[in-house]
Order: sequence, then C-alpha cells, then structure tokens
Amino acid sequence: MLADFLNGVRVLDLSQFLPGPFTTQLLADMGAQVIKVEPPNGDPQRRLSPVTGQLGGKDARNPYYDVVNAGKTVVAIDLKSKPGKQAFESLIRAADVLLESYRPGVLERLGFGRDRLESLNKSLIHCALSGYGQTGPKRLKAGHDINYMASTGMFSASGVASRPVMTWPPAADYASALQAALTVTGALAARGRSGKGAYLDVSLSETMLSWQAFGLTASANGGLKRAENLLNGGAACYQVYATGDGRFITIGALEAHFWANFCDAVEHPEWIARQHDPMPQTALIDEISDIIAANSLDYWEALLADVDCCYHAVLDYAEAATDSHVQARGLVSRGGRGDAGWTSVLFPAHVDGSPPPPRAAVREVDIEVALEMWPRKT
Repeated sequence: MLADFLNGVRVLDLSQFLPGPFTTQLLADMGAQVIKVEPPNGDPQRRLSPVTGQLGGKDARNPYYDVVNAGKTVVAIDLKSKPGKQAFESLIRAADVLLESYRPGVLERLGFGRDRLESLNKSLIHCALSGYGQTGPKRLKAGHDINYMASTGMFSASGVASRPVMTWPPAADYASALQAALTVTGALAARGRSGKGAYLDVSLSETMLSWQAFGLTASANGGLKRAENLLNGGAACYQVYATGDGRFITIGALEAHFWANFCDAVEHPEWIARQHDPMPQTALIDEISDIIAANSLDYWEALLADVDCCYHAVLDYAEAATDSHVQARGLVSRGGRGDAGWTSVLFPAHVDGSPPPPRAAVREVDIEVALEMWPRKT
C-alpha cells in the first residue's frame, strides 16, 4: 500500500503557504506522520482570501489551507519563547525529517542553526526549501512563483507571441514541492544504509531552471522564440484552437500518423504534407483555426473524440472533476461543508492496483498532545 512506503517516518513541518506544505502532504500520503508547527496566530494561509489575497478575521478559513494540509497534525508553538523552544527541541529529537521554508538565516536567528540541530539529532534530515537557495547573491531576495519562473528563462519562450503568460496553478510552487519530496525520500533511503542525517538545500528557482534544459540547449544553438517552435505555439499540429461557441480544443498530433488521422477526419487531406512547413506555421494555423471556429465544441467532440489523433477538449475544473475517466480512477476527493468545502486530488499513483486512500482532515492539537505523539526515539 502507498501508506506503507514511509510508515514510521516522522516529519516536522515548519513551512507555510504552498511549496512546503505540499511537500509534507506528499510525504504524509506515503505514510509519514507529519506534525506541522505554526506560530500562535497560525499559518497566514488559513485566513488569506484565495481571490483577493487579503487577510480575513480570526474566524476566516481559506479552503486552500485545508486542501494542502489534510492528513497532518497541526500545533501552535511560539519559537521565540523559552517554553516554545523547549517544546520544539523535544520534537526535533524525535523527528526524522525537518522541512522549513524560511529565508536563509531565519532559523539560525531563532536558535536552531545547523550546529544546534545536529547536536539535538545527528540523524535528522533537514530540508531547507527557499526561493533562490541558501547561497548566492539572490539568496535573500524576496519572490513568489511568478518571479522564480521569470528568473529561469521560462517566460521568454512561453505564452503568446506578444508576451509571456503566467501559469495557473503556480508551477514553481508545485514543482519544488515534488523536488523536495523526492530529495527527502532519497535522503531517507541513504540514511537507512549509513545512519547519517543530511542537509538538503532545495530552491524554487533552481527547480524551475532544471526544467529548462531543452530551452537552454535551443538557446545555445540559435535561439528559442516564443510561439515560433514546435512545442510552444509555432506548429499547427500542436496547437490550441477556438471553437465557434467560445470553447477550445487541443491537438497534439506530433507524430505523422496522428496528424494524418486528424487531417482525414476534418476532410482536409491536403494539410498532411504541410506538417513540417517552416516555423511559425502561421498560414496553416489560420486555416485550421477558421475550420474549427465554424462549429461548436459538441460538434468537434462527436467528430474527433474517438479519432486516434491526440485530441482533447479544454475542460473547465467542474468538467475535469466529473470526467468519467477521472471518476473511474478515484483521485478526486471532496471535503468540508458549504462555502468552506474543498476539493482535493489524492496522491497520483495506484499501488498494487489500489487507488490512494482519502486524506484525513487537518487535526489541531495542543503542545502536550504533540509531544505525547512523538516520544523520543531510542
């Protein structure tokens, strides 16, 4: 079972907002026991409006907080107070993993630098997740998802011809969470052989930079312009087209046989020979756009859904959640009530034929209960 993978592993989560909490949620999905330590007034995401970004009152509740922290135990600890430091030290001694997302130097100023953490727990795996990394000239620079993508060259080759287009959901946040979770699990495997802890420096900007190998290679060999290449909007066979009723469809017919199947289905076999016209294929894209715009999404669904041509309609979130295939795979889970309801997508892997189990709701406890949960390991 999925929950057996990290069964018995204790993860202490000092992070806020999205990248760190999603990291520890993935670890919790695989069976780790996660205690999330928040300041006395809580993770700011609790009260942050997902629409306006404004902080609400003490009773406000952002459903995004519940989504990304499901499966965890939450405890409020003031790390600036003596009792809070003592409680945190006890949790560190009992933990296997510490995940934090402070700016470089903050944890040390709180009294928990690398030397102190190692003195408390030599086998601790400490993952420091930050914007630009723990070293380098940008290490203290503030940023969010959009900035980290901008810093890596990604926006120079994505979007429409006239300008970059920001992504949703925040790709750097989610990507860095995956990178951190992967690195933590690798460190746990290494510790199982050596008994030694590790210090892991994972950054959002470098995670996104690691995705740019194709772009960097293209740039070094003549350039990669926005909307002028095969996979970024320059090709007719790999394109988003608008339908006559304001919806959109996607065609990803990169291989010749898929492209031929598409052209035959829409009764334009003369397009087959033009698959490799010079980029950007503006004329061919315009011709296909006119054809697609002449009919509704329902028309194209009926015509293309069963054609082997890498076609799919652009679904909205409600359609995606209720899609028959998504329902059959059992990954979408609904929780909460009324306006405070939330929708979660479970860990995207089936293990031995079984879908992932649903996540428990966030559990909030006091310090005494948290300490009882984690007696010091012998």
